[in-house]
Amino acid sequence: MLKIHEIFHSLQGESTRVGLPTVFVRLTGCPLRCGYCDTAYAFQGGENMTLQQILERVASYGARYVTVTGGEPLAQKQCISLLKMLCDAGYDVSLETGGSLDTSHVDPRVSVILDIKTPGSGEVQKNLWTNLQHLKPTDEVKFVLCGREDYEWAKRVLADQGIAAKCTVLFSPVYSQLNPTELAEWVLQDRLPVRMQVQLHKILWGETPGK
Repeated sequence: MLKIHEIFHSLQGESTRVGLPTVFVRLTGCPLRCGYCDTAYAFQGGENMTLQQILERVASYGARYVTVTGGEPLAQKQCISLLKMLCDAGYDVSLETGGSLDTSHVDPRVSVILDIKTPGSGEVQKNLWTNLQHLKPTDEVKFVLCGREDYEWAKRVLADQGIAAKCTVLFSPVYSQLNPTELAEWVLQDRLPVRMQVQLHKILWGETPGK
């Protein structure tokens, strides 16, 4: 059983899969409390579902891509089994994780979208740095940036850890807090090996939950 907050069909708003029709499986609960969190509504509530029930709901949308997200999906141990079952069923699967929990047991067929929490998030001390050892070329590392200080911090981490040589790196501005144009100019000026992204779903639907 897993506690599921919602399962819905939408366009992927982030990562290199932006714009792709995707089924989102949002698990309830998260051990982090980032200052910019836009899914605090998923910290509680939801319904208990068996893995088979989840797969049946996912199949009803007829999509190729599935994203398991939260909250923090890895906070529920059965998430690992769900990811494997989705891969076995032939889906192209990604996992959105906050980076504070171990990713080493995630099925290697899954694309892990791994957050590195910045000082501006309020949760920088929760980063589990050993997760960087498990990165694959199909994974992505995401920095959500609150301002210039976060940007400079992320630049240092990028250089110190050699992350861009391992996988795609995403720099994303906090919605309504950091001007995307400013971030774009910084990335270009510093010639960083990163992909800048904005949240497509918020451009299309604002901050509507389940979109």
